Amino acid sequence: MNTRYTRRSVLALGLIFLSSHLTRAQEPEISTVYLPFIAHSPLLGTLLGPPTGTTEAAIAWLAPRSTAYTPYDVEVIVRGYAETGNAAGIDWFLAIAQCAHETGHLTSWWCQRPRRNPAGIGVTGETRPGTPDQPPGPDWAWDEANQVWRAGLSFASWVGESIPAHLGRLLAYALPVGAGTPYQQQLIDYALSRRPLPDHLRGVATTITDLNGRWAWPGTEYGQRILALAERMRNGG
Repeated sequence: MNTRYTRRSVLALGLIFLSSHLTRAQEPEISTVYLPFIAHSPLLGTLLGPPTGTTEAAIAWLAPRSTAYTPYDVEVIVRGYAETGNAAGIDWFLAIAQCAHETGHLTSWWCQRPRRNPAGIGVTGETRPGTPDQPPGPDWAWDEANQVWRAGLSFASWVGESIPAHLGRLLAYALPVGAGTPYQQQLIDYALSRRPLPDHLRGVATTITDLNGRWAWPGTEYGQRILALAERMRNGG
């Protein structure tokens, strides 16, 4: 059977084709954009070098968790670490993670005023009975609630004493005797004047995991726990 097209049918087909063509022309073209792949690099835990996190990240992590210090106090402490750490060439962000680990995010008895101990420095767990006016020695703190003396260092201020003692002690572990810049040596001298470190432990820790069994005992996963905490701090949880 022959198919015959009238003028009207041909015109209708032309209008359908034109309408379809215009519709496709008005549709936006979809293009594929390939974003660069960003690999996640875990922290290596190197003690000497630039910070691996920011002051903003450290403040945001510690401020809502600390029960002993106000957000303003936390900012002063963090910026104190940053200022001293940048001048000393040490990863102060990693040191803050160690402080957070040791103090329960600035909540522990030892980190509270008037002790301000940032990282369990000299804290052995030893206690002695007595009275508040008769300490067993220079590095003991009176526990009023339990009426005992506790072994450990206390500091008069965070920025002037606690932070230099903490960072200086880390530098002493990281640098051999006699090594370091004048400022690094100044911090080391101050830290070791507060609590000595045997010469055989000088320069043995280039990373935070090298402190396993040294800063804390037995501390088999001490550095790894601090690294994991630092990672959460810099990524906001």
